[in-house]
Amino acid sequence: MTTVVEKPLAPGTRNEPGGPFKAVLALALFESRRLLTRVPVLLAFAVYLGWTVWRAGKAWGDYPALQDADRATQGAPMLVGLAVLLSVNQAALRSRRHGTERHFAVLLLPHWCRTVAHALSAVAAALVTAVCVAGQFGSEALRPGAIGQGSVGELLVGPLTVLLFGLAGLLVAVLVRSPLAAPLLVVLLLFLFAFLSGPDYGSRWLLPAVEEATSNTLPSDLIGRPAAWHALYLAGLALFLGLVAVLVAGGRKPAVLAATAGALAMTLAGGVAQSGGDSPQLVKARERATVHPEQVQSCVRRDGSTYCAFPEWGTRVADWAAVVDRVRSLAGGGAHEQDVVVRQRVEARYGLSGDGTLTPLERPHEVTVGTRWGGNRVPEFSAAVAGVLIAGDEKAATSICDGRVIPLMWLAVGWESDPFDALRRVRLDDSITGSAIVLQPTSGLSMTAAQTEVLRALLDLPRGEAGARVKDRWRELTAPKVTAARAAALLDLPAPDGEDKCS
Repeated sequence: MTTVVEKPLAPGTRNEPGGPFKAVLALALFESRRLLTRVPVLLAFAVYLGWTVWRAGKAWGDYPALQDADRATQGAPMLVGLAVLLSVNQAALRSRRHGTERHFAVLLLPHWCRTVAHALSAVAAALVTAVCVAGQFGSEALRPGAIGQGSVGELLVGPLTVLLFGLAGLLVAVLVRSPLAAPLLVVLLLFLFAFLSGPDYGSRWLLPAVEEATSNTLPSDLIGRPAAWHALYLAGLALFLGLVAVLVAGGRKPAVLAATAGALAMTLAGGVAQSGGDSPQLVKARERATVHPEQVQSCVRRDGSTYCAFPEWGTRVADWAAVVDRVRSLAGGGAHEQDVVVRQRVEARYGLSGDGTLTPLERPHEVTVGTRWGGNRVPEFSAAVAGVLIAGDEKAATSICDGRVIPLMWLAVGWESDPFDALRRVRLDDSITGSAIVLQPTSGLSMTAAQTEVLRALLDLPRGEAGARVKDRWRELTAPKVTAARAAALLDLPAPDGEDKCS
């Protein structure tokens, strides 16, 4: 009788090609697929995409500035990040929740390897977010009227936020084996966002996304946001949290310890560098662009008029010239042939955190145009051109308080396809009746109820007839101290009933 002696197998060993790495990758793919199909994550991405599609073209119209569009990709991914935080945390606690933790002891993968797989699932969610961010920014960049340039550092904030939140949820699952910890962490994060989002320059850069409550568009080289350092800070912090989770789970390998130290160094380097404030060179450049824009602008001539713009806005000259030509075409007397100088101006001394008002220019026939275009900015610029043609300079135009406002506003909106809509958009209260403030790139001007009545009656006429009446009586209509009633009589329109005193 032959006795067969079998060699006992060492527990927990397996000669499978690829070893633990292959198993970790397989588990990571499984967890990634499961994470991306969880209801909270799907809802968050649906809201993100719906908001992005709905907002497409609304913030900048057909004329986006890409140095603003890149920052607009940072807010919505925070919602996705919170959903990923909760979902990764629940996935990491699944075995404990279902009472299957003891069964993993007989498998190839120890706890820390499974933790690595959960971390990689958060990376998958960040990559999907990166695709969404690229699509959002790309749709703005492909618009024919897009100007400027975006920042890679700003575009990385959204995906890195999702990664950071996902790995934070994983670390909490490793440290606190309770399903209540992640929701409490979400509440804590929301509290910190509200607390740190104040005006202090240094503390607010500790947040994942740093919003700028401003409508000011600056040239790209004057923005001064430490986007690259902030991206390094977020990447280092996310990597640090993930590696700490692996260490706590038992992966105390020399490579993991070294990587954790490197991630901490990245976080500190980015955090310190991003809190340094504006450099002296940036402050001087902003001062020069605000006070002496002619030193950094290039000028071109079109039909006798001169247009001076910052380098990124050179393609906008054709749009400005078209408005100037249409306004001059409605003017009478010498204003019909008057050349102007259109000067692009910006208040850059306070960066994106300030929306300072531009003072009216006193140089003859020089008009201010801002850095934003499209929508309400068009009739506002048109009103500024009309004021300079009538009063001679911007400072005098913004001081007009008599019946000259009527021909001024006729020049400003009379050439529009829908002049009443343009009138509504250029007035502060969006009205077409009563008194109001007319907006311009610099200071606004007052429009009385009587002047509004006469202008409305003029706009009700056929455009050719109204234009002929204005040109025939141009000298009298643009004489100082002319009243609204006198202007109505000159234009053969009914006398106004409203108040004719400036507020």
